[in-house]
Order: sequence, then structure tokens, then C-alpha cells
Amino acid sequence: MRTRLVAGNWKMNGSLRANAGLLQALKESTKQSDGVDRAVCVPFPYLPQVSAALAGSGIAWGGQNVSEHESGAYTGEVSGAMLKEFGCRYAIVGHSERRMLYGEDDARVAAKFAAAKGAGLVPIVCVGETLEQRERGETESVVARQLDALGDLSEAVLAYEPVWAIGTGRNATPKQAQEVHAFLRARVAASDKAVAGNLTILYGGSVKAANAKDLFAMPDIDGGLIGGASLTAPDFIAICAAARR
Repeated sequence: MRTRLVAGNWKMNGSLRANAGLLQALKESTKQSDGVDRAVCVPFPYLPQVSAALAGSGIAWGGQNVSEHESGAYTGEVSGAMLKEFGCRYAIVGHSERRMLYGEDDARVAAKFAAAKGAGLVPIVCVGETLEQRERGETESVVARQLDALGDLSEAVLAYEPVWAIGTGRNATPKQAQEVHAFLRARVAASDKAVAGNLTILYGGSVKAANAKDLFAMPDIDGGLIGGASLTAPDFIAICAAARR
């Protein structure tokens, strides 16, 4: 059975005070296993706070990025080994904002993906198309190219995030999202059926408490990579509840 996962991506948000309240609420909502794994991926400065707050809670945490380098003269970068020292389980790789705003191409995303795995992290690797690409009928070719650059997807999580639905208030319909998730799983299965059968594929793109249940009911959608809604405890808790089988 594939893992159900809801991972919050705080992006560049948070404060020590606000984080404390949010993390406490999340811990109080996770008293026993319900078949849904939970995680928060937070800005690097907050990793000490998050690791201390969530230790033993059953909620995992991770970074929002990772360097492709192990160490060296790379000012401002953070390695996988550094993330591991703070107890991180996950690292987001190839988020559309990294691709678009910071010029990370498929080759660099693949290098970061390999570095995360090499450090013992589980990469949450993102693929997705822009609105222009969707309107030109290029969705499958775009996500296939991004996927094929990665290599072995065992011990990894895949996230489909249509760029046109991130932070816009728009989201793919459950049917649209399912079509791409099914395509991605079939693409992986063409190389390795066992990996495809166990691969957790998340949907990311304006997921809210109101639409999460319908999205997560789709057969190839195993949870969500949640942006803005992960910053509000009731919303994130409701989305986690919607992911229960």
C-alpha cells in the first residue's frame, strides 16, 4: 500500500512565535496514527525550533531546498548532511519557484535529487507545467521530460504541481490532476513496475480544506504538497483528515 502523505511547504513565511502556536496545534491533532503521514518543510533558520518542537510527535520535517554539493565554497547553500543533522526526513527538490525564479533546470534538479538521496533524505521532487504549456497541449511532454531527468525514484516522493495553480487560487480539477498523476505513474511503471506501485505522488496547487477530499479521492493522488493552507492550523489539519483512506 502506498504511503499517504500531506506535507506543508511554509515557503518564506513564519516567525518563532507564530511557528510555536502552529506546531503545538499540529501536535495536538496528531494523537494517534490514522494512516496519513504528516510533514512540514520550513525555512532553514527554523529547523532547530521545529526539530525540538516535533521530536517524538509523529510529524516529520524537512527543508525546502538542498544543495547539489556536499560541502565547499558555496555561500548561502545548505547541504543534505546539514539537513540530516537537524533530523530532517524530507527535502523539497525542483519546486516550480526554484525552477522559475532561480533558474534551476532539469539537470540541476536531478543533481539535487541525487544529493538528497545520497544524504539519506527523502526528496519530494516537483514536476509541472505552466499555463501556456498546458494550453499548447504540452503537459505530458513537459512532465515526462522533468521526470525522465531524475533516474531511480525509489525512496522518493513525486509531487505534481501545475505552475498555473500555485498561489493563484486556481487549481486543477480532480479529473485533470488524476490524468497527470496516472500518466506519471505509468511513465515510471514502464521502467520499474514495483517502484511505480509504491511511489507516493502528491498533488500541489491551491489545495484547501474545501477541495482536498475530492482531490485525494482520485486513485493515483496520494496526498498533497500544501502551500498557504499549511500556515493555518485548522486548514492544514482538515486537509490531513481529508487524506485518510
